[in-house]
Amino acid sequence: MTTTDQLKVPGATLHHEHRGAGPVLLLIPGGAGDAGLYAGLAERLAAHWTVVCYDPRGLSRSPLDGPLTDQRVEVWSDDARRLLDLYSPDEPATVFGSSSGAIVALDLLARHPERVRRVVAHEPPLLELLADPAPFRTLFAETAELSRTAGPAAAMAHLGTGLGGEQSDDAGQDDRAATELPPEIQEMAPRMAANMPVFLERMLHQFATTAPDLAKLRPVADRLVLAAGRDSRGLPAFHGPAARLAELLDAALVEFPGGHLGSVEHPAEFAELLHRTLR
Repeated sequence: MTTTDQLKVPGATLHHEHRGAGPVLLLIPGGAGDAGLYAGLAERLAAHWTVVCYDPRGLSRSPLDGPLTDQRVEVWSDDARRLLDLYSPDEPATVFGSSSGAIVALDLLARHPERVRRVVAHEPPLLELLADPAPFRTLFAETAELSRTAGPAAAMAHLGTGLGGEQSDDAGQDDRAATELPPEIQEMAPRMAANMPVFLERMLHQFATTAPDLAKLRPVADRLVLAAGRDSRGLPAFHGPAARLAELLDAALVEFPGGHLGSVEHPAEFAELLHRTLR
């Protein structure tokens, strides 16, 4: 059974939900996704964990108190920390984040290490870790501007082409693929579409150009696992930063099934490997 509730945080109210029993595992969604992004993953992990999912501030069912502005990684990681305080007040918890959610998870580990037992960061698109980040900085800035002037569909097409001809985790799927997704993911699709301008214009460039705090991450690198998808090897903005950060921190790098959307595309295989990795 899934239980839902709201948590008031500075500047927003967070929709959150939990299922299962055992140690707390917080799942941080990426991009335009919300708690529904991890529906298939959470159901499979709930046999071993108290799985907590949520809608990040400004997305879906987590309204802001005021007008939408550029989003900041440290504010989102403070939100995640408050959820850990709620669900696991007396001991550190485990965290998984993918894409921009992985950027938030890394900041959470760097700034609040006392609250985190282990983090798996799946394909954080941290452009500053690339040998030549400039083309991707330009791509992400162009995508934001195109969303403002021509709409999210045109922006996502531009982003997908620039990333290597594939959709990002936040692009959604074509109509044929959508009919093959679990009902929970299909149910999330309208919310995700409504979230796209927030992601493209207020998050994408802002999060991806944030530099990770290596000085704070090095002392806790033994709690960190970097993850990348098998199908992302040819996508430098996705696979590259995870591999480079693992090298810089002498941290583990684990290859997961699928690509940037591996947790949605292969939830059973992904959940099994994630559970083993976290244990």
